Amino acid sequence: MAEHFDVLIIGAGLSGIGAAWRLQEQLPGKTYAILEARDAIGGTWDLFRYPGVRSDSDMFTLSYPFRPWREPESIAPGDKIRRYIEETAVAGGILPHIRFGTRVAAADWSSADARWTLQLAGGSTLTCSFLYGCAGYYSYDTGYQPDFPGLSSFAGQLVHPQFWPADLDYTGKKVVVIGSGATAVTLVPAMAADAAHVTMLQRSPTYLTVLPERDVVADAARRVLPAKVANRVARAKNLLITQGFYQLARHRPKRVRQILRAFAVHALKDPAYVDEHFKPTYEPWDQRLCVIPSGDFYQAIRAGTASVVTDHIAEFEPAGIRLESGKLLEADIVVSATGLSLLPMGGIRASVDGEPVDIGEHAAYRGLMLSGVPNLAYCIGYVNASWTLRADLVHRYVMRLLTHMDRNGFAVATPENPGGQGRPLLDLSSGYVQRALDKFPRQGDRDPWLVRQNYLRDVVTFPRADITRDMVFARLSAPVPSEDLA
Repeated sequence: MAEHFDVLIIGAGLSGIGAAWRLQEQLPGKTYAILEARDAIGGTWDLFRYPGVRSDSDMFTLSYPFRPWREPESIAPGDKIRRYIEETAVAGGILPHIRFGTRVAAADWSSADARWTLQLAGGSTLTCSFLYGCAGYYSYDTGYQPDFPGLSSFAGQLVHPQFWPADLDYTGKKVVVIGSGATAVTLVPAMAADAAHVTMLQRSPTYLTVLPERDVVADAARRVLPAKVANRVARAKNLLITQGFYQLARHRPKRVRQILRAFAVHALKDPAYVDEHFKPTYEPWDQRLCVIPSGDFYQAIRAGTASVVTDHIAEFEPAGIRLESGKLLEADIVVSATGLSLLPMGGIRASVDGEPVDIGEHAAYRGLMLSGVPNLAYCIGYVNASWTLRADLVHRYVMRLLTHMDRNGFAVATPENPGGQGRPLLDLSSGYVQRALDKFPRQGDRDPWLVRQNYLRDVVTFPRADITRDMVFARLSAPVPSEDLA
């Protein structure tokens, strides 16, 4: 007989460890395990090992609210984030619950038994009463790689940041980084310190914003306040600033464009260069803003160790990349920072009573469950703020749902299908998002089927949200409509 758990969590990254902490804290009697396909804790922060990898938001909001960030950096390097997640797992007694090297291939829900059966890659099975996907939203096995014309003729080396070779030596080499997103603007200054020159080749510009590596408010608060209180002060300050700036961008985009341009002109001292390479055609926050800590990207350009070219690739040649303008970008190494391949639920093939679940055909219930799919939750963070802010709200909501089911003797909770779903769950115009819209659930046109990218609103409404709204509960014998619940 397969081993059974009350809850199975998929993924031992930032979200999975946070989910386990909240489960132990609020429902200590539940049996659970974390199934991690890799051999280490950390998720994204264990996978990505490219030069300069770091957080793309401040650590006072990216860290767990129950375990303050104590390192000096506000924008932190990847190895420190990975260590922080590991230390949290150890401190919470979570480590013994993690099953490393355990890849889930498929999960089937049995209505008769009110449980999920998980097929593991090795051929064995596990069962659980509730399945919680915390595996992020992209494929760990494949990154997005365009089909570059003439690539086979290139005499140099092509590298994807998601699979960075540990022995890659770029000292004194000419490097071209293709892309203009967070990965590209991180790689360029990190590699420029040792490479002969690094060129960022972009098809179109991206909005960049400068944040300090150290938070002066946090540093001051730490000198006079207890660690937890100081962390709350820094967290609250950063929340108000980031959420306020996002709202300003959505309501006054022209003003925000002016602000971001002013930052760039101040850093580069060349308005014409800024207008050529840092003037996007879309509005701020139609795509995620890229953070450059302490302006390091701009500093590398001013120092002459890095540059930006805005053009399209015609084809690869042995010596480098021929652009549509006719120019040849010589390169010993080309880094294809062209984005992620989005993938919900870690690519698990889900089914209900043998019928396959096409996730893209379902509606997103509060952005954490699927219409018509019982006892399944998934964790998706914000696109306009630190991932963990929403992840922790989702964790606590799931614990409230499980508590409600226990108190009322329910074995099953299934969101009702609202119909009329329309907007994408991930509402960004970025290419990597647009390529995968059909893989993700859609939002509905009313609460609780709307996903609002507003933490300040969610932190008030999520803990008070009606668990029973648009939800059908059932014991093993008969369903209990939500409107009939006391």
